Amino acid sequence: MTRILGRTDGDGETGHLGAYRARDGSEGAPVHVDLDDPHAALVVGKRGYGKSYTLGVLVEELARTEGVVPVVADPMGAFETFADRRDVAVEVVDSPRASADAIAPRAWCDLLGLDRESAAGSLVWRAASETSTLAGMREWVSGADVPAATRRAAENHLALAASWNAFSPDGLSATDFTTASGVVLNLAGYDAAAMNAVVRAVASGLYDARVAGRGPLPWLLVDEAHAFFDGVAGPALRTVLTRGRRPGVSLVTATQRPDALPEVAISQADLLVSHRLTSRADIDALSHARPTYARTSPADRMPAALGEAVVVDDATESVHSVQVRKREVPHGGGSPSASDDGGDFESDT
Repeated sequence: MTRILGRTDGDGETGHLGAYRARDGSEGAPVHVDLDDPHAALVVGKRGYGKSYTLGVLVEELARTEGVVPVVADPMGAFETFADRRDVAVEVVDSPRASADAIAPRAWCDLLGLDRESAAGSLVWRAASETSTLAGMREWVSGADVPAATRRAAENHLALAASWNAFSPDGLSATDFTTASGVVLNLAGYDAAAMNAVVRAVASGLYDARVAGRGPLPWLLVDEAHAFFDGVAGPALRTVLTRGRRPGVSLVTATQRPDALPEVAISQADLLVSHRLTSRADIDALSHARPTYARTSPADRMPAALGEAVVVDDATESVHSVQVRKREVPHGGGSPSASDDGGDFESDT
């Protein structure tokens, strides 16, 4: 009998995640995950045990599901292999760009590391309030009637933002995802601040579009999520995490370091997929958010093998040992090695 995680009853779209793992290590009944309703999911695991691989399995399933669209924030280039497959229609966008006005004026100070109360920070804030493009902001600052030192400091910070090459007047918007089966935003090589700017713009755009009732139900999947919750993308991700269910926006975050996530990112997850962890701080972070129905902590059921995971499912208030299925699209996040062990499940970052 197939188990559907994330759902107690009813019909609807599902995706094949893998199979139950018996105590003797053998595979049991198929395990699917609910793709019909919005979810907040968290995938964790130390490097090499399947975190990004599992994220790719979800992307494959979502890309084939009517009415939803996966949008992947890929900071390591681990999902660029989707560009080579026509049987899984996912578009890979290299060097994606955001529009400057997708970043709130006050957030520009955070993005550039400026004190909002400083003269230069106040000037950048005003420039972002008055104009809608980065070029416009730079021009506005250059003509501002302020002391030369203040103007120079603001100009230097905006020049830094321009050097990231992450902004464009026709940057990504929610409408760019409405006709696609799936989109991977390849952020590899971007500065941390530039990656955060793009993810903030995309997360806010997807949320706002669904609040207005536009477009398919988006699933935003964010790899190495700790780097975004800690940056300017953090507020937008928290909004999707805590308020996305009603408009129909799902968020799947993945990280090697659950200890580096804000507590809300763990406590709000209705699906938790945990691959192997060994750091005491990371294990404790999951244990502190353990639901009351879980009789044991993650440390007591910690997976040992590649692709094996413990899944905590709030919908059914249950905990399962699962073997994630083999990927169809080759995994792009593995580390190079002198020899190939020939295993079905590929190591990831």
